[in-house]
Amino acid sequence: MSRKTDPSRRPAAPRASALLLAVVASLAAATVAARSSDRNQPMDIDAGRQVGTFSGDSVNTLSGGVHITQGSLDITSDGARITLAGGEPTRAVFSGGPVVLKQVMDDGTPLTARANGVDYNLKTEIVVFTGSVQIQQPRGSMSGERVVYNLKTGSVDSGGEGSGRVKMRILPRNARATPAADDKGGN
Repeated sequence: MSRKTDPSRRPAAPRASALLLAVVASLAAATVAARSSDRNQPMDIDAGRQVGTFSGDSVNTLSGGVHITQGSLDITSDGARITLAGGEPTRAVFSGGPVVLKQVMDDGTPLTARANGVDYNLKTEIVVFTGSVQIQQPRGSMSGERVVYNLKTGSVDSGGEGSGRVKMRILPRNARATPAADDKGGN
């Protein structure tokens, strides 16, 4: 006996996967378009204490409240470790929370990211946000326990550790972003 499938009862997985890809692509696009001129601006660092040297191959530890600005980039954290190779920064690890990163994209839209930790590898251009991650921009928001952005490729890898979940909200072009709704259902 032949059995026909009711189209209204088909699994939603392919449609959900397509929507997820669209959401991730739209959030990643903002990061890829980070203000390109910022890297050519002077970097200003304000901290309660600095240990190390900013030359050669070294690791510098900043503590006592850290505030770094470079062009439109603005980062605040309790502490930071900046690694140099040949006198050039190769990695910046920010800790103590929340770490807040703000930047204006090339298209003029603002991006704000908050996390317990941020690890930015300047050579690979991969940024890893960990712990209570919240990323907001005018077109949407993303939250979770871990978000990895590859600035070169625009790839986003996000997921929760343990029972954590990734939550995203994408708004129509003319709407303003609000944080992704918290799950109050106790999943």
